Amino acid sequence: MDRQLKEGKGWRLGWQPSATFPALLGTNQWAVELTATEFVDFRRLLLQLIDSVAQLQDQLMVEETIACEASSDLIWVEVRGYPQQFNLSFILLSGRRAEGQWSVESTAELVGAIQTIEVF
Repeated sequence: MDRQLKEGKGWRLGWQPSATFPALLGTNQWAVELTATEFVDFRRLLLQLIDSVAQLQDQLMVEETIACEASSDLIWVEVRGYPQQFNLSFILLSGRRAEGQWSVESTAELVGAIQTIEVF
């Protein structure tokens, strides 16, 4: 599998399986490399949160916002905002430390890219 790099307004996502830190998450102002295990956890937790928000959407009033978080031993992930428009944040929890956040405007495209990137 070849190196993959995807980017859009306010986000960057990369995957290079042969690298020590094969995943890249970032924006135009910052970037952090993740191990394969960290990225798999990030992706899994993010998709779980998106599913949770979608399930809760019918229970919320139109003007009501939501915050959902999930974590593993390696990473903490949070979505915050409206069910169809939310910020995304993460914090690495083991070994080296890093954190990042994407704006509402960037998150939808980033989520779409994460769903299409070939990790394995």
